[in-house]
Amino acid sequence: MIRPIIKLRKKRILIDVDTQRDLFLADGKACVRNHRRVLANIRRVMAWTRKEQIRTISTALIHSSGGNGNGFCLVGTEGICKIPYTLRNRRILFDSSDSTDLPRELLRASDQVILCKRTEDPFDEPRAERVLTEARAAEFIVIGGPIETSVLYTVLGLLIRNKPVTVIVDAVGSREKTAADVAMRKMQAKGAKLVDSKSLLGATHLRLVNACRCDRCRGRIHSGAF
Repeated sequence: MIRPIIKLRKKRILIDVDTQRDLFLADGKACVRNHRRVLANIRRVMAWTRKEQIRTISTALIHSSGGNGNGFCLVGTEGICKIPYTLRNRRILFDSSDSTDLPRELLRASDQVILCKRTEDPFDEPRAERVLTEARAAEFIVIGGPIETSVLYTVLGLLIRNKPVTVIVDAVGSREKTAADVAMRKMQAKGAKLVDSKSLLGATHLRLVNACRCDRCRGRIHSGAF
């Protein structure tokens, strides 16, 4: 009998989807529209995982500078880097590869596994597909973005594999509200549980996210929707 690489049946695993500079900071090449609110809640979720010792599986989108037409998250640029407070101290990173070789019990030795991928769908990446398929836990909690692509593919892929999925709706970024609403309904229809950060973590007075240099995230703009 082959032992699973990750087995946390009575615990939660956080799935942190593509929380990278190009996607979540105002000066990024493809920043989500609601980045300030989302970053504040992502920061809270990550603090909660540290406090509760919840293991994290993160994905990171990596585009080559070749000819796929994407001008963001390019190899060799700062845009591929993860937001600093989404990184755990004990972490291990795997580059994108067609290999599926991985050490046993990944999350026994590390608090965070970071899986690089070449497409928005992590299940198209052999290593990421293996980790997410073999992982066992009572609940998979999803944050990150964009919801219309990477989050949607991740959640649907987990649900197809009979994983119990919870999406923190105010900790996922989107590029366009209508498309985001459609993606949310698709995930819910397939069985995902949708919650907000307050119901999971309680109320907060956090306003500054201390990652983005834009005026909103530095508290210089206090009114109006973003």
